[in-house]
Amino acid sequence: MEKKFEVPKGLVDAVFQVLEEAKRSGKIRKGTNETTKSVERAEAKLVVIAEDVSPPEIIMHIPMLCEEKEIPFVFVPKKSELGAAAGLPVGSSAIAVVNAGEAVRQLKDVVKQIETLSGKKAKPAEKPAEKPKEAPKKAEKPKEAPKKEEKPAEKPEEAPKKEEVKEEKK
Repeated sequence: MEKKFEVPKGLVDAVFQVLEEAKRSGKIRKGTNETTKSVERAEAKLVVIAEDVSPPEIIMHIPMLCEEKEIPFVFVPKKSELGAAAGLPVGSSAIAVVNAGEAVRQLKDVVKQIETLSGKKAKPAEKPAEKPKEAPKKAEKPKEAPKKEEKPAEKPEEAPKKEEVKEEKK
């Protein structure tokens, strides 16, 4: 997997500090699946991806999703270090910072450095994701109600014939 840009050691350390502070006072999503969900929902403020993931197909969709949603992302050398920064006893392939907590200022600095290195402008980290507005319902065609299964017309029940009871006199 190709890296988009070379990440200096100082930036990697700053990213780990942001992750540790966000873990303590904010909210992070750990793992490829949780990271992917937070990016798709445009909740992530920063995505950190490990370079040493094997096979690389596990994480290769994340940078493309981040670019599509204009979320900053950065690669770090080892997944074991990434997992440790997130407070995990095992490595992690990807982590998303959803809420930086007290590390908001540090996060802004890291995002600026990432933009400088990558040459791309990302969404501001402090803005919440906006939901797309729905079109007014008046313009839509009214939906047809589902047709109920029609039962065959029931014949009115015939009144039972009164049987004449003949009492025989003894």
